[in-house]
Amino acid sequence: MNTAAPRPVRLLGLDPGLQHTGWGMVECAGSRLRHLGDGVISTTTELPLAERLSQLHRALLALLETWRPDEAAVEQTYVNRNPGAALKLGQARGVVLLAPALAGIPVAEYGAMEVKRAVVGTGHAEKVQVEAMVKLLLPGAAIRRADAADALAVAICHAHHRETRRALARAGGAP
Repeated sequence: MNTAAPRPVRLLGLDPGLQHTGWGMVECAGSRLRHLGDGVISTTTELPLAERLSQLHRALLALLETWRPDEAAVEQTYVNRNPGAALKLGQARGVVLLAPALAGIPVAEYGAMEVKRAVVGTGHAEKVQVEAMVKLLLPGAAIRRADAADALAVAICHAHHRETRRALARAGGAP
């Protein structure tokens, strides 16, 4: 039986938005998590949509180059009542999914309730509960924006799901 510690893996969590896209980077070694960094990519609201999407893409490429994640996870968006806002958010989400995929980084997607359940234990948790648990699970993380806390929660959710898949595979179950 191999008892060697698992190789640390860098996981990038992303919370897409056209105005503000949160990002959070954690290192995962088995069930151990370590906060590496977090922040927000903001676009200039006065620019045309294509330029804002370009800003988002360039910032994501710089982020990927700086942190070199092994895997990425993106939060799925909920349906917005405003069709125009939903379309713009969907376009921003497309850029957020595409940037790591083009860099050859596997991308997973998780719904908001799934993220909350993985981090807090209930899918109906409030944002403040999620942020409090993120800070508890990642000691030393000085989160300055809710978007970054949400992105770190996505990364934590991915780490939990990833470790569950690994345990199932070791036990001979379905991955």
